[in-house]
Amino acid sequence: MFADVLIAEIGSTTTLVSAFALGDAPHLLGQGQAATTVLEGDVRTGLNRAIDALKANLGTHELEHGELLASSSAAGGLKMCVHGLVYDMTVSAARAAALGAGAIVRQTTAGRLTEADLAEQRTIRPNLILLAGGTDGGERETALYNAKRIAKEGTGAPVLYAGNAQNQSAIRTIFEQAGVVCYVAENVYPRLDALNIESTRKVIHAAFEKHIVSAPGMEHIRDLVTGAILPTPGAVMEAAMLLYEEVGDLCVLDIGGATTDVHSVTQGSDEIAQLLTAPEPFNKRTVEGDLGLFVNAHHLVEQIGEAKLSRELGLDIPAVMRDYRAIPVSPEQVALTSRLCLEAGLTAISRHAGRLRHYYTPQGRASAAEGKDLTLIKTIIGTGGALTRLPEREHILRKLADCNAGGTMLYPKPGSMRLAFDESYIMASLGVLAKTNPKAAKTLLKSTLRFA
Repeated sequence: MFADVLIAEIGSTTTLVSAFALGDAPHLLGQGQAATTVLEGDVRTGLNRAIDALKANLGTHELEHGELLASSSAAGGLKMCVHGLVYDMTVSAARAAALGAGAIVRQTTAGRLTEADLAEQRTIRPNLILLAGGTDGGERETALYNAKRIAKEGTGAPVLYAGNAQNQSAIRTIFEQAGVVCYVAENVYPRLDALNIESTRKVIHAAFEKHIVSAPGMEHIRDLVTGAILPTPGAVMEAAMLLYEEVGDLCVLDIGGATTDVHSVTQGSDEIAQLLTAPEPFNKRTVEGDLGLFVNAHHLVEQIGEAKLSRELGLDIPAVMRDYRAIPVSPEQVALTSRLCLEAGLTAISRHAGRLRHYYTPQGRASAAEGKDLTLIKTIIGTGGALTRLPEREHILRKLADCNAGGTMLYPKPGSMRLAFDESYIMASLGVLAKTNPKAAKTLLKSTLRFA
């Protein structure tokens, strides 16, 4: 059997390999799954086992293929530290660019780096450091100071500069003289009224692909993967942006075992734009590290309230939690996971969506908008394990789509969004494919999405 392309999604615990036929009618041939083996010292072991499982599912002993592409959140994912000038301006813009590219932002600082900041960065051991600061033609000294401090530290991590364009040459020189790899992107905050995160997102992807091969357990990934390697959340964003061309303003919700990610692709309304206190990115991702269905299950139980959960579900919650699994097996575990999934989604959406704020002036009441305007979104897409596998996924996603009954968020009114599901759990894979074959990726996305 022959597959035009294999695409591996290498997660922290599971590796999934999908085989695709491209040509005139692109389609999914099959999938195989195995445990990720980064902690065993070599990711290739799990990847080969997933390919063997794929062969078994296809009923073949031989599987030839063209390119092998991948997305990865293994080996800690893409850990980044972000340093800017002002929290609400360059830091916010740089953080949005890093998250949109699929990074895990472990540290953000504003202003000149302190000894405590540098000590924290040493502890984090980031894969990439993002340095920003100053609008084009604006403040220069803070970014130059921070560059010198980072260069002196010699963390071994490459640096991406995306600040005041007037500093590019000087920043390059500082890091070249220190023997530190330095990438340069366009300023993420070129003007006070504008964000520009696309250039930085693309450079982050390129840097990730080049340096992920040095992560423990990932050293031999290039022995198998012949094409692109993206951070998994960044690949989901690529797929979301491709779908935007077909379905318009959308939101993608990925409720996972360790985090809950919300991706939105929308310009927002002109009316709200006039009220915004700060610009927001067209494509935005937020990641909530305290809302994982397995890693943070106890936190979610506490957030809802154990007694309330017991009454609501008619279960002995402590008893269910004693044998709680990453993949629920009993009806009781499924019921609890579904309720925690709803809670995680509600909380993540409330953090992602913006709000109107009313205040009073001598002339009377006035309004301002803060955060991302999602009011024009027409489609909400469920991806990830929970929203593609739980029996109650459609009921859960409908509640999440209709959660703005009080009208307090910049979010669509109940009943105005249609539901869609990444039924084959391949959005991340198709986001990787979109980098080299966007036409096939778009066709596959449209054909595999299930609208409720």
